[in-house]
Amino acid sequence: MTAPDPFKGLRGVMAGTMVLEAIVVGLSLFVVSRAEGTHGWPLAAVGVLAVLMVLSSGCFRFSWGLPFALGLQVLTLLGFFLSIPLGITGVLFSLVWAYLLWLRKDVTQRLAEGRLPSQQQD
Repeated sequence: MTAPDPFKGLRGVMAGTMVLEAIVVGLSLFVVSRAEGTHGWPLAAVGVLAVLMVLSSGCFRFSWGLPFALGLQVLTLLGFFLSIPLGITGVLFSLVWAYLLWLRKDVTQRLAEGRLPSQQQD
């Protein structure tokens, strides 16, 4: 029997985080649309960002999935130029992503040192 993949659960948490962030960014469309003089491309940019976040939630099994998600996170941080609440959302989710990256690093270190608990044999 093969040992379980310790990164599988972490990928699931990352995908769930990305979906939650997509929902929050999608809801920020209402905030951005109420800002003075904000029409057209800013609304489209936030909408495309939310859709890309939903689509990227299934990409964490690929080697490019995490860098792509972090790139979307940088775009969310740049949301300060469109709306302060969108930028604050980017900061809060950046803290979540920093924690997830720390967890990933910790799992990698434990795996390299052989400190992860082995699968119980029945």
